[in-house]
Amino acid sequence: MMDVTEIRKLIPHRYPFLLVDRIVELEPNRRIVGIKNVSINESFFQGHFPDKPIMPGVLICEAMAQVGAIFARCSQFPAEKVFVLTGLDRVKFKHPVEPGDQLRIEMEILRRRKHYWRLTGHVTVAGKRVAEAELSAMEMPV
Repeated sequence: MMDVTEIRKLIPHRYPFLLVDRIVELEPNRRIVGIKNVSINESFFQGHFPDKPIMPGVLICEAMAQVGAIFARCSQFPAEKVFVLTGLDRVKFKHPVEPGDQLRIEMEILRRRKHYWRLTGHVTVAGKRVAEAELSAMEMPV
């Protein structure tokens, strides 16, 4: 549905911090599914860990937040505002993410009140759940 060129028009993240490659499903005001292809060329693998590369959990959460930001932008989120992560709850990491994995990031809205968003989501690799979390964010002026 949406490639990285379109994604870059919706959120301000850029290399090396853009962690979404494609949006494959989108139901505005309900749910979204994004894809992140994990390559050995990711800069974080130089130090995490050189002999056993594993994607840091905090970056998996950031990928979830970026998919959430794309979802918000496609759900009548004002263009003059930015989606800022304000909290993470119920975070669980179930399996390591390694080079060559493809993350499928599924996010759903729990609620929205004015400028406050609450989303829940999970990440799978080849059908196996690797992470899950609830996140909160707010709309902030640019």
